[in-house]
Amino acid sequence: MGTVLVVDDSKTILEMLAKCLTQDGLTVVTAMNGADALAQLDAQTPDIIVLDVVLPDRSGFEICRELKAESSTSNIPIIICSTKDTDMDKFWGKKQGADAYLTKPIDQEELSKTVKQLMGH
Repeated sequence: MGTVLVVDDSKTILEMLAKCLTQDGLTVVTAMNGADALAQLDAQTPDIIVLDVVLPDRSGFEICRELKAESSTSNIPIIICSTKDTDMDKFWGKKQGADAYLTKPIDQEELSKTVKQLMGH
């Protein structure tokens, strides 16, 4: 069905998201920080990215903005997943180019639905 890159600095959340997305038939690639995520993107282009905002080396908002500005990655849908749940955070996420914004704790059904919708399935 496709490949998803999940970027989060929490091993627990990475495992939970990977399990959920694998059950949906997706191949999951993970990264725990921005540098790792960009290295994964150099290795292969995922069909969708699930991105945390608070990462050890840089902000998910910054990574999202960068990926949307690059012609090689601008068409990859990005779902921002964050504990930051104010309307301003959501507005800012969309302004950086995010295609969807989900708040933690992640509702797995909502994640599945959003991923399928953005991938056109």
